[in-house]
Amino acid sequence: MSMIEWKDEFSVGIPDVDHEHQQLIGLINELHNAMSGKNAAMTVTDFLGEIHAHVAAHFALEEKIMREKKYDQYEDHKRDHERLLDEISDIMDDYEENAFYSDEVFTSTLEHWFSDHFKTRDARLHKHLGV
Repeated sequence: MSMIEWKDEFSVGIPDVDHEHQQLIGLINELHNAMSGKNAAMTVTDFLGEIHAHVAAHFALEEKIMREKKYDQYEDHKRDHERLLDEISDIMDDYEENAFYSDEVFTSTLEHWFSDHFKTRDARLHKHLGV
């Protein structure tokens, strides 16, 4: 079962970037499936940690490119990255402190962030860079 389905609203209109974002969503779904069910291969903590690590690595690469290209919206874009990582960390902390985790909350957080960030910040960045 997929946690997040690709939606047209996630598209930035740049095939390579959209493909990379689709791969990230695929990874989230793959890890979610490994965590779900009676023979779960992952715990909630492992799942959230893996997502955090992969998203952070994606952001680090994107931020490196922005710095190299002296992107004029670097600080705002980076702050948005930090906000999502903080939200994932907050969900992880809530689970560790209260043993509470909700697929619905996590999915909602990611879907909102994907639709907002992909359509605005990433679309502008990649159009600016001519990627």
